[in-house]
Amino acid sequence: MAKKIAKKLKLQIPAGKAVPAPPVGPVLGQAGINIGDFINKFNTATKAMIGDVLPVVITVYEDRSYDFVLKTPPTAKLILKALGQEKGSGKPNTKKIGAITKAQVKEIAERKLVDMNTNDLASAMKMVEGAARSMGVDVK
Repeated sequence: MAKKIAKKLKLQIPAGKAVPAPPVGPVLGQAGINIGDFINKFNTATKAMIGDVLPVVITVYEDRSYDFVLKTPPTAKLILKALGQEKGSGKPNTKKIGAITKAQVKEIAERKLVDMNTNDLASAMKMVEGAARSMGVDVK
């Protein structure tokens, strides 16, 4: 028999660097999850991806057990990483923060494809280009 789901949590945590401090600890505590156990499992699972911020979906069951699913890093974070920038432009239409190549867009789209609502690489690339434009990044 399937376990009853009590709640689903969505968090964005730096890979391999989860700590019990806010915002992670209190959210897990309120859900009744063993915080130390989750942090150990998360950090072990994400050791190879240090430097990325990973969205994680945690499914908490009524018996206080849980599962978690790692997603790919947000598109905006991948674009900034490709540029070597900290954050996007405050005025994307007038002040540009840089440019990425079509090859970089394709690389990001291929990495994000599993979490996008399309299976078509061309569509995924258009989504990544749109995200880049809204951050003040030109696509060359």
